[in-house]
Amino acid sequence: MLKRTIDIFGALIGLVLLSPLLVLLYIIVRLNLGSPVIFKQRRPGLKGKGFSFYKLRTMNDARNSKRELLADKDRITSVGSFLRKTSLDELPSLYNVLIGDMSLVGPRPLLVEYLDLYSPEQGRRHEVKPGVTGWAQINGRNSISWAGKFKLDVWYVDNYSLLLDLKILIITIIKVIKKEGISQQGSATMEAFKGNEN
Repeated sequence: MLKRTIDIFGALIGLVLLSPLLVLLYIIVRLNLGSPVIFKQRRPGLKGKGFSFYKLRTMNDARNSKRELLADKDRITSVGSFLRKTSLDELPSLYNVLIGDMSLVGPRPLLVEYLDLYSPEQGRRHEVKPGVTGWAQINGRNSISWAGKFKLDVWYVDNYSLLLDLKILIITIIKVIKKEGISQQGSATMEAFKGNEN
């Protein structure tokens, strides 16, 4: 209950204090990428239950001659790249925290299609609510392998404490300022998880 209370107050204070910035970013994204400004996608949360995850849009809808979406690296605009490097695209997920789908700290919510690809141990990342930031984010984020990321997620599940959450939040701020671990080498973000990770 204490963690949830901290989440509510943290998300509410963040949304109020950052509301002018959110309005400005909304206008910038609308002018540069069009509508919708908010990217919404189903993600698995606690116990794998799906919820609507919100972020600021960072990619356009460019397609090839077959009407297929281009690769992420070809669709991320300069504005989108800036939002990702500064993690400003993540601000709308504070709403997810406020309504209880997420926590300020926990394993990042990934794609629904990954659920069937996890090993039983990797699937333990869903024993807690997903977070805006987490242990894997401050220990490499997208620059580490999927196997390494899942081990860090499960470590958090087994070692959770409010003191650890506070440590993660403080280090997250430092990492965001330094813009560390935004993407995986050779990829605009992180290559897709294909399973068979240990």
